[in-house]
Amino acid sequence: MKSCQGYPVLPVLLKDGYKVGHKFQYPKNTTKVSSNLTPRASRIPSITKIVSFGFQAFVIKWLQRYYNDFFFSQPKELAVARYKRRIDNYLGKDTVDVAHIGELWELGYLPIEVKAIPEGTLVPLRVPMFTITNTVPEFFWLTNMLETLISCETWQPMTNATVALEYRKVFERWAEITGAPKEFIDWQGHDFSMRGMAGVDAATISGAAHLLSFTGTDTIPAIDFLEDFYDADSDKELIAGSVPATEHSVMCMGLKDGEFETFKRLITEVYPSGFISIVADTWDFWQVITDYIPRLKNEILARDGRVVIRPDSGDPVKIIVGAFHGATDAERHGAIGCLWDIFGGKINEKGYKELDTHIGLIYGDSINLERQEQILVGLALKGFASSNVVLGIGSYTYQYNTRDTFGFAIKATYGELDGVGQAISKDPKTDDGVKKSASGLLRVEEENGTLVCYENQTLEQEKQGLLQTIFKDGKIYNKTTLSEIRTRLRNQR
Repeated sequence: MKSCQGYPVLPVLLKDGYKVGHKFQYPKNTTKVSSNLTPRASRIPSITKIVSFGFQAFVIKWLQRYYNDFFFSQPKELAVARYKRRIDNYLGKDTVDVAHIGELWELGYLPIEVKAIPEGTLVPLRVPMFTITNTVPEFFWLTNMLETLISCETWQPMTNATVALEYRKVFERWAEITGAPKEFIDWQGHDFSMRGMAGVDAATISGAAHLLSFTGTDTIPAIDFLEDFYDADSDKELIAGSVPATEHSVMCMGLKDGEFETFKRLITEVYPSGFISIVADTWDFWQVITDYIPRLKNEILARDGRVVIRPDSGDPVKIIVGAFHGATDAERHGAIGCLWDIFGGKINEKGYKELDTHIGLIYGDSINLERQEQILVGLALKGFASSNVVLGIGSYTYQYNTRDTFGFAIKATYGELDGVGQAISKDPKTDDGVKKSASGLLRVEEENGTLVCYENQTLEQEKQGLLQTIFKDGKIYNKTTLSEIRTRLRNQR
């Protein structure tokens, strides 16, 4: 029988293969290694500050729960045997001494200290967001053994929280320009990404990152994530929400010849009041806009609620705003223009048109930051406020990012030999300077409204500043909540 049968991956195996031998490669008198996680560069020119998010969830889920449940709570003989079997089969029998794994088990906790910038803080590029060091000299090898797991689990929530914030900032800018209601922005960016993400865990943590800036989502597990790791409570606060909505299978089952009746039944019988979002491009979107919706105008206006039309294919800019070379008047006019002609609305204080509240539009296919800007610019040029459209933000945005979107890297900057400290750093001559690491113990302070990193600090100086202990020797410290994170993020914009 396989020694690992029935068990999740052993925590001390959650690392790159080359990490296995590093314990034996450091100088023999090494007693401490300190490292940091830093965003080094941005592939999105408009973004120069990164949202700190996900560290608390990481230390609770992985460093506390996972290690306790699947390492420290297992019989020592089984844990060590599982490690030895995997490494023997991977690198060759008895090529790696596994005594240090047994010694860690005997200690009974992870002897490390993790510090992080408070979550929801905007951190400039090249300023460390997270530091880690061992607290027991014999376990110096743990610091960078954990690098792989830390990087794997933290780059995405920070990256997507930062991208979500950029979407919100664009919505806020155009709401200010066109006089749109600011409170609507919470719902204007809707998370449609779950089906396109790299597994449930990625979808969940990315979905949670989205909810720092918005409240609209179809990623239900993100709500549970925020309740579990950030003390949110959906009974007492708005974590996230959505509205009833159809999909193409629903529309297809009514058949093409019965599409008008499907629309009418949904609007008058299934959802006679409240919000209902109806996908409208199953066959001919422009027929829906120019034929079905005008014929249903009275029923829509009689409802206490809103019917939201959802186009789902084609060029979103041309569909929403209009195409100059469109084949028909409707295509040239655009969906929002057509809906205005049918339902009208009001002219706000800045002179921009806002659709009647009984009708709306959401578009969630292949939206990115560039198209968001083009849509809102195009609407404004035609005299429409930005609030006339909701955009679904999907995996086309959230899954197309990588660790290199903001250049996240974990590097050691300080070590001790027999308790004597020394600053360490890397600075490759063949690089353009991006990979140059910081040096020594680090401290982060807020100065003139931004964060600054101080290198080569003393042990006493390193204890000061914004980097706060969130995990030490198996225990959690300085917990924060979703509400605090949202407030912190909002107050910096």
